Amino acid sequence: MNQGANSFQRIIPRLIRLKDAPFYLGMDRNRFNAEARPYLVEIRIGEQGIAFDRLDLDIWVDHYKSRNGRPGQLRGELAWDEKERPDSTNAVESGISTSKSEESAFAKALEKATSQGRKSTSHGG
Repeated sequence: MNQGANSFQRIIPRLIRLKDAPFYLGMDRNRFNAEARPYLVEIRIGEQGIAFDRLDLDIWVDHYKSRNGRPGQLRGELAWDEKERPDSTNAVESGISTSKSEESAFAKALEKATSQGRKSTSHGG
């Protein structure tokens, strides 16, 4: 085999035929027809042949990846969107603080506000 024929076999064609496009994208024919094909420009080859521009297929993959992809994960770790959130040890179910320091601070502030309010509204005689 001569050098020219060998180098030609390594060239990725610009036009990918319909029968090869799902394989190129790594999916089955049904998924290709449902998810990718409606967004691609079909190129007629002869009377019955249909092909797609490889660059359009690559652009479709980039767009698909931006919508559906996520970073990989290290062995034994949760995925980035599955990480457990730490439980708060101070959480209160009813929404009312049970901290004694907060209660006393609130009581002092309430007492101060109500006692000042009474003094400022009374017009002593």
